[in-house]
Amino acid sequence: MLNEKMYGLGSKSSVIRELFAYGLERKKLVGEDKVYDFSLGNPSIPAPPQVKQALLELLEEPAEALHGYTPASGDPEVRKILAESVNRRFGTHFTAENFYMTVGAAASLNISIHAVANPGDDFIVFAPFFPEYKVWVENAEANLLVTPADTESFQIDFEAFERLLSPRTKGIIINSPNNPSGAVYSEATIQKLAKLLKQKQEEYGTSIYLITDEPYREIVYDGLTVPYVTQYYENTIVCYSYSKSLSLPGERIGYIIVPDELTDSGRVMAAVAGAGRALGYVCAPVLFQRAVARCADVTGDISAYARNRDLLYNGLTKLGYECVRPQGAFYLFVKSLEPDANAFSEKAKQHDVLVVPSDSFGCTGYVRISYCVSEKTIVDSLPAFAEIMREYQ
Repeated sequence: MLNEKMYGLGSKSSVIRELFAYGLERKKLVGEDKVYDFSLGNPSIPAPPQVKQALLELLEEPAEALHGYTPASGDPEVRKILAESVNRRFGTHFTAENFYMTVGAAASLNISIHAVANPGDDFIVFAPFFPEYKVWVENAEANLLVTPADTESFQIDFEAFERLLSPRTKGIIINSPNNPSGAVYSEATIQKLAKLLKQKQEEYGTSIYLITDEPYREIVYDGLTVPYVTQYYENTIVCYSYSKSLSLPGERIGYIIVPDELTDSGRVMAAVAGAGRALGYVCAPVLFQRAVARCADVTGDISAYARNRDLLYNGLTKLGYECVRPQGAFYLFVKSLEPDANAFSEKAKQHDVLVVPSDSFGCTGYVRISYCVSEKTIVDSLPAFAEIMREYQ
C-alpha cells in the first residue's frame, strides 16, 4: 500500500507548475514568442559576474577539497563569512554558530517548521501566501490557519489575526517582500506584530516562533527598506535563499539563522539540525556554499525588474485592470475580471497568456503575474490583455 498522502502530492502538481508545463508544450506548437508565460518566478536577469568568477576560481581548487562533504550544518568558514555580511548590512551580531546552510528556502522553511512543530500545533499565515506553506506545515502534522487578506493595503489584518491566536499557536510565517502581492511589511506592521506576539507569549506561557521567509529581501523598489525582523522580535527564525538575489534558483542554496536571543536557542538549533537530518537536508551543495560566501555582499541588478514592474503595471491599469502596485519581489497581483479567478485564468490561456489564479494563495478573485520575464514579453502581451478586457466588457 502506498502512502496516499504522498501519492496525492506527487500525482498532482501545483497550479503554477501545471501552467509552466502547459506553456512549454504550447510554445512548441505556436512558437516561443507567441506564448506570454507569466507563471513561474524564475529570475530573468543573469547572475552577477562575481558568481561566474567565484565558480571559475573555485574550480581550480583540488577536487577532493571542493566536492567533499562539509559538516551537516555547512562549511564553518562559509557560515562565518555570511554572518559577518549580515551583521554589516543589518546591524546584527550573529556568528557562524547561528547559521545552518540549506538546500534553498524550501528546505529552510521545511526544516524550521519541523524543528519546532509538534502534532496538533497551529501555524498561522497571512493571505496571500506561498501555497507550499500548507504542504510543509501539514507534513509536520500541524495545522495551517489562514488570516484573510487585507486587500486595501496587503499589510496584516490584526483583528482577524488575533482571533486565530491561541495557546496552540506555535509559529507564524511571514513573507516580505511578498509572493504573490509584492507588498512589503512596513516597520509599523512589524512592530505591531512583535508587540502582539510578545503579549500572547506572556499570556499563554509559551514560545511563539516567527518564521521569516526572505528570498526577495533585496528586490525592493523606490528606495524602500525591509525591516530586519530579528531586531524587533527575539523568537525569530530567518529563512533565506540566494535564488532571487543572485538569480540562482536551480542551485538550491540558502540558510537558516537561529539568533542567540531566541528562547532556548541552543535547543532550537539542535532541533534544526535534527530536522535537517530527518528530512535528508544535510550538507548543502558545497560548491555553491563556497560560491555564495564569495558573493556575500553582492546582489543582481534589479533595475530590469523595476522597469518591468512599471511597464506592466502602467500598461494594465491603462487598459482598466485593477492591480496592486508592487513594492518588492517581481509579481503583479491583478484583480480577476470575474469572481472565479480560475475561469479568468482559463480565458487568458485562450489568448496564450498564462497567469496564476489566486485561490491556492488563500485569496480569491486575483491572478498572479510574474514579471521576471523579458521586456519584450511584456510589450508583446499587452494587446492580448487588451483583447481579454474587451471580451469582458
